[in-house]
Amino acid sequence: MATADVAGGCAPGWRGGFGRLWSAAVLSSLGDALRGAALPLLAASLTDRPFLVAAVTACGYLPWLLFGLLGGAVADRVDQRRAMWTVDTARGLLVAAFALAVSLGHASIALLIVLAFVLTALQTLFDNAATALLPALVGPAALGSANIRLRTGQRIASGLLGAPAVPVLLALGAGMPFAADAGTFLLAAALVASLRTAPPGRDARPGGSTLRREIAEGLRTLWHDRPLRGLCAATALCNIGMGALVATLVVLVTRWLDAGTTGYAAVTAGFTVGGLAGAWVNGGLVRRVGRPGAVLVAGVIQTAALLVLGSVRGIVAAVAALTVFGVMSTVWNVNTTTLMQQRTPAALLGRVGSAFRTLSVAGAPLGALLGGAAATAGGGNAPALLAAAFFVLSVLALIPGRRPDVPPVVRGDGVTTGRVAH
Repeated sequence: MATADVAGGCAPGWRGGFGRLWSAAVLSSLGDALRGAALPLLAASLTDRPFLVAAVTACGYLPWLLFGLLGGAVADRVDQRRAMWTVDTARGLLVAAFALAVSLGHASIALLIVLAFVLTALQTLFDNAATALLPALVGPAALGSANIRLRTGQRIASGLLGAPAVPVLLALGAGMPFAADAGTFLLAAALVASLRTAPPGRDARPGGSTLRREIAEGLRTLWHDRPLRGLCAATALCNIGMGALVATLVVLVTRWLDAGTTGYAAVTAGFTVGGLAGAWVNGGLVRRVGRPGAVLVAGVIQTAALLVLGSVRGIVAAVAALTVFGVMSTVWNVNTTTLMQQRTPAALLGRVGSAFRTLSVAGAPLGALLGGAAATAGGGNAPALLAAAFFVLSVLALIPGRRPDVPPVVRGDGVTTGRVAH
C-alpha cells in the first residue's frame, strides 16, 4: 500500500487502492445528492399530503434501525470488496429502472417509499463493508488522513456539485437526476471491482457461530471499550440535537430570522463551506490535543455555535454560527470514525462499526420529533437551543473515557486485513 509522510503522520497514496475507493465514494456521494434533492421534489409533485412526503425521507432512516447490525455482521463474513461492488451494481440497476418509470409517468408515492427503503437497506451492507475495508487499503497510520480526504471529497460532491445540478437535470426531464444517480452507482461499482485486493483471510468461525452471536460480540466489544462507548453515546446525543436542528432549520431562518429562502441558502452554504474548511483545521488540532481531545474541543465549540444560532437574531450571526458548526462537524466525524477503526480488531470492524452507526443514527428521528415540538411550543429558535442542550450532554459523555491519545490496534492478527497489490 502506498503512503506518503506528512507532518504528524502518514497520508495515503492516491495511486492504487485508496484512489479508486476515494473516487467511488465521491461518485456515490454525488449520486446520493442528486437523488436526495430530487426525491422530495418528486414526492411533493405526486401528493399534497405532508405526511406522505415525510414518509419518503423517514424510509432513509428506518433500514439502519432494522438492518444496520445485520449488515455489519455480514460485512465481517464476506469479501468486502465484492460485497461493495455487488451492492452498487444492484442499486444502479434499481435506480435506472426507477428513472425509466419516472420518465414514462409511472411514478407513485408507494414506489418512492419502496425505493428509498430498499436503497438504504442495501446501503447498510455497503457502508459497513467500506468501513472495514479502508484500514486494509491504507494502514492504521494513514487512517486519519484517509478519512479527511474521503470526507472532503464527499462534501464537495454533495454540497457544491450535486444539489446545484438538480435543477439543470430536471429541466432535461423528471427522470434525469435518477438516471445520473444510476450512472454514479455503476461507475462506483466498476472502480471498487477493480481494486486489486487479496481475498480477506479470517480465522475459522467457532462451531455453532450464528449471525445473532456475532452481532452480540460486536455489541459487547463496543460496550466494554470505554472510549468507544463514550464516543457512541456522545454521537447518539449529538444526532438527537442534529435531528431537532435540521428538521426545523428552515423555520428558524425563514420565520424567526425572517430571512427568506435566500437566507436559508446562505446558512446551508455556510455549513458546507465550514465542513470543507474543517479538513484544513483538523490536522493541527489533532497534533495539539490528540484525537479524543479534538472530538471534545469540537463538541464544545459546536455547543457555543448552537447557542449563538438560537439566541442572536441576525442572519449574519446565523451564517457565521453554522459555518463554525460545519468546521467542527468535520473534525468530530473524521476523528470519531478514525478512533473506531483504530481501536477495533480487524475481524470485528464491520460489526462494531454497524453497532456504532446504528445506535448513533437512532437518535435522529427522535430529535426531529422533539425539534418539531420545541418549535411549536417555544418558537423557531427553540430547536437550536434544544440541540445545544443535547450537545452539552454529549460533551459530558466524552469526559469519562477521554485519554491523552488512543493508540491504534495492532493489525496483522491473522484476521481481516486484505493486502493491496500495486
